[in-house]
Amino acid sequence: MAGGKHKTTKVKKRKATKRNHVQAWVVAVDMGYGHLRAAHPLHFLASGGKVINANKYPGIPKSDKDIWLNSRRFYEFISRFKRVPFLGDKAFDVFDYFQRIKKFYPRRDLSRPNSQLISMYYFITKDHWGEHLIQKLSKKPLPLVTTFFTVAFFAEKYNYPGDIYCIVTDADISRTWVPLNPKGSRINYLAPTNRVVNRLKLYGVRPEQIFFTGFPLPQEVIGDNLSKLKHDLGWRLPNLDPVGKFRANYQTTITKHLGSKNVRKHSNHPLTLMFAVGGAGAQRELGIEIVESLASKIETGDLKINLVAGIHNSVKDYFRSSVEMLGLGKHIGKNINIMYANTKETYFKKFSEALRTTDIIWTKPSEISFYSALGLPIIIAPPIGSQEHYNKRWLISMGAGLPQENPKYANEWLYDWLDSGWFAEAAMEGFLEAPKYGTQNILKILANKAEEAKEQGTVLLY
Repeated sequence: MAGGKHKTTKVKKRKATKRNHVQAWVVAVDMGYGHLRAAHPLHFLASGGKVINANKYPGIPKSDKDIWLNSRRFYEFISRFKRVPFLGDKAFDVFDYFQRIKKFYPRRDLSRPNSQLISMYYFITKDHWGEHLIQKLSKKPLPLVTTFFTVAFFAEKYNYPGDIYCIVTDADISRTWVPLNPKGSRINYLAPTNRVVNRLKLYGVRPEQIFFTGFPLPQEVIGDNLSKLKHDLGWRLPNLDPVGKFRANYQTTITKHLGSKNVRKHSNHPLTLMFAVGGAGAQRELGIEIVESLASKIETGDLKINLVAGIHNSVKDYFRSSVEMLGLGKHIGKNINIMYANTKETYFKKFSEALRTTDIIWTKPSEISFYSALGLPIIIAPPIGSQEHYNKRWLISMGAGLPQENPKYANEWLYDWLDSGWFAEAAMEGFLEAPKYGTQNILKILANKAEEAKEQGTVLLY
């Protein structure tokens, strides 16, 4: 199995702080799922118990709302238009060029702002974009934790009186994440990977403003001291290694890391595959290709599949009608579960619940890539956008993800990978190598304040 240890970051020793003694403004944006998914695990420290949507909060000025709305509409349009043969890919490539991530090597000064960042600051300066939100939050200057860089720029521009933290939501990032004057900025960055830490330095962010925390993951799936995670992974491994090749070779490692009580010979649920579409409903056709290829396994009850439609009625209806056209309608609600919710908050809760009995996730390499830390192997669908190419690279480098083969023949290659033990190995690689304590580490940093968090003391966990 692949090696590699994560370096630890230290913070000042202090008496353990209870969750409900730390409060912050947790701010995301309702554009796709990524930024809200990163914020959802932090709802317990959010003031009032709710995450604020910067583009939808009560009282938002119409001018601000229009800027956000136009940005979201364009993003969703270009994501859907990508499905148009030839023209779609060309149009998306042009769009992606302006948010591209430049090559990391050779290491060099990458602090020069890109055109996307300059355009963003134009609206902030000209239209006072975001000023109302910051004035509203400034009345109670708690630490401001945001999963979207623009909100951090608002806070700095309009002199927010509290500390500012920005959670990075990808394994590598473009220059757009960092303000025009990074060396003079007071924004603290909470990084999910070592690559992001080093990338931020190339962009000019001062090292004392960067914290390697890991991505925030839902505690309801992890449990205290990884108890739920280890329990679920113990039941998962028999499904991922039906022939027993991997377990025979790595029994000692499995027992050491999961504990003997979590080592199982057989699973307590059928092999379960989750297919998740993107926030704009991208790649929904792929989900039906998968169902069609694996239909015989679904019909016999040897395989259960969760089709994640999120909050999209159109995707839910598409999944249902397509499954019925395949003659599998009677399996909906049984071996085929179409996961849908009216709100994103409810969706994230349902998603977390489903993860506990999921064995494999099939998805494009979005922020869900970080869920490989839960011992969930990822079948990597084609990336959409520069950042997802880097997420894919991160998954593969750890051995936690496998690029999909032709979905038409999933009934063949998926079961070959199961018999070889590759999925079981990917599950353990993700569990051992990917940071698991992002939520707890962010809480520790908030409890200790940024200026103290670089001093010697308590070790952050990964």
